[in-house]
Amino acid sequence: MCSHYQGIKKREQMEKYFRARGIPLPANWDMWPTYTGEFIRRPPEWDSGDEAVPEREVETGRWGLVSAMTRADGLAKAEKLSTFNARSETAAKSYTFGNAWRKGQHCIIPAAAIFEPDWRSGKAVATRFTRADGAPMGIAGLWDRNKDADGNWRYSYTMLTINADAHPLFKHYHRPDKEKRMVVILPDGAYGDWLTAGPGETRDFLLPYPADALVATPEPK
Repeated sequence: MCSHYQGIKKREQMEKYFRARGIPLPANWDMWPTYTGEFIRRPPEWDSGDEAVPEREVETGRWGLVSAMTRADGLAKAEKLSTFNARSETAAKSYTFGNAWRKGQHCIIPAAAIFEPDWRSGKAVATRFTRADGAPMGIAGLWDRNKDADGNWRYSYTMLTINADAHPLFKHYHRPDKEKRMVVILPDGAYGDWLTAGPGETRDFLLPYPADALVATPEPK
C-alpha cells in the first residue's frame, strides 16, 4: 500500500509523459491521504463524437475515494475511512469502491515518487521509490464523485494495490508480520488501454512492476 507520494511538479511533464492537459497544479504536490491531488481520466463526453473533447483530461480530487453511493448525511463517516488504497482482490464487491469498479472508472495517478516503510532494521525507515529511467510513474486507480450537503459534485480517487509477497523489491517493505502490498504501476504503453478498458478487463492490468526498473532510496529524515 502507499500512504505518501509526490505528484508532478511541472505542467510540461504531465503533457510529455501522460498526454494530458488540464487545470493548474494543486497547492500540495507532496501528497498524503485526504489531500487534493491530480488524476487523469478519459472524459465522460468522449463518446459524444465531439472532436473538441480531449482523449485524456486532468482532474483534481480527494486522495481517498468516496463512493457516489454515499449520501450527504453519511459523508462525514465515509471521509474517516482509509480509502486512499483499494485492494484489487476485493474492490469489485466493496461498498466504497464497487461503483467505480463496475462502471470502469479508471484513472491514472501521476507520481514522481512513492514512499514505503522499511522495517528490516527494526524501525520504520521511509524509503523513496522512483523509476530507474527518471520518468514519472503512472499508477492505476479508480475515481468516483459524490454530492456534498450543498448538492455540489466532489471528485475523489484511490490507488489499486496487489499482493507483493513474492516481488523481488517490495517484499522487503512494511512490517515483517504483515502481508506485503504494492500499488499497480502501469507500463507507459498501457496508459491509453487502461483508461478505455471496461470493467471486465480491469484485472488484466493489475500486474507487478519490474523490480529492476525501480530505485529505492532510504530517506530516514
